[in-house]
Amino acid sequence: MPREVSKQQKSASKVLEKDSWPDLLPIFSSPVTSRIDTLFIDVKNDFEAVAAWLQEYQDSPQTLKSYRREAERLLLWLTNQDKPLCAMNRELLRQYEVFLENPQPAQQWVGPTKPRHHAQWRPFRGGLSPASRRQSLIILQGMYSWLIEAGWVSHNPFVLMRDKARRLNNQTQTIERYLERDLWAWCWEWMNASAKPISEREAYEQARRRFIFSFAYLLAPRISEMANAQMDDFQEREGRWWWVVVGKGSKLARVPVPDDMLECLIEWREALALKGLPSYQEPTPLIRALDKHRGITDNQLYRLIKGVFSDAADALEAQHGKPAYVSALRRATPHWLRHTAITHQAQSGVSLRYLAESARHSKLDTTSRYLHTEDHEWHREQQRHRLKTPPKTPSNPL
Repeated sequence: MPREVSKQQKSASKVLEKDSWPDLLPIFSSPVTSRIDTLFIDVKNDFEAVAAWLQEYQDSPQTLKSYRREAERLLLWLTNQDKPLCAMNRELLRQYEVFLENPQPAQQWVGPTKPRHHAQWRPFRGGLSPASRRQSLIILQGMYSWLIEAGWVSHNPFVLMRDKARRLNNQTQTIERYLERDLWAWCWEWMNASAKPISEREAYEQARRRFIFSFAYLLAPRISEMANAQMDDFQEREGRWWWVVVGKGSKLARVPVPDDMLECLIEWREALALKGLPSYQEPTPLIRALDKHRGITDNQLYRLIKGVFSDAADALEAQHGKPAYVSALRRATPHWLRHTAITHQAQSGVSLRYLAESARHSKLDTTSRYLHTEDHEWHREQQRHRLKTPPKTPSNPL
């Protein structure tokens, strides 16, 4: 029976968050026989070794966040097994894959989204989907490769996976995690036709919800970009408005702002008691807390959007909507809004070149995953194949 890990989860979470990893586990603090002789990083234990790896991603906050999450999960699991990083072998990796699909015991590992310092914080909100498990393994494979080069471990158990090429291939043919056009249209109508608010706070929350979803749909931002956006990120040049954003990999980009977005921005600013469009020097949060002044974190924004999806699913289910649509809303995450935006732009005929620019993809191959044109053509051609076919000639079908 695995030992209780809640205290260690809390301690490990704290040091992971601060990137300051003391000797929580003395058994892992000194080199063991499986480690190689030459060490190229100044560390004393597994926590410090992984922290050194994470420091390579300090300039990419979202990458750092996702990598830290997967490293944390693995370290907590290994701690629970009384194993150091260097002990990971093919059998342990197989057990960890099973664990990612269904973290047990659930009371130890699974819980609602909470801040890291909260007593109810857990590493998982539930078992990971196949795509999420694949992404986790990709990240950890890269971590072990780096730790080998650093001299902290001597082997990478991921190279022993027989079907590694297939299981660690993170490129699907097309993006499927998006809201279909009819479902998006219903969501937007539902969002704008909600019951009349009975308080100033409810009116503000409705205005914020509409703006968040319009921003997400029209400009396809990542959630961290939404949370960090400021008013003066919207800038006018020669009569045209652009959204200026520092995106993935700290790359500066600009995205054309359509007229619908400008109208939504003006409406949102009115809810904040601000007039017109932003001025050139207005470095204030774009999306704000209930006090109408402070910004919100990406975690707060994540929970807010998930809450809207949940409410929408309940409303659609009450209207006896398509079960598949209800299920999609319950599964949807904030990143689905980005997928939805890019997919719908592609379906509207935006050229691949400009679609890639707006999505800020470095490779056209990434953008092409949002194109479903071939699927539609394939499906249409398949309709030629029928159960009942006309005979060759009326008199002699053979």
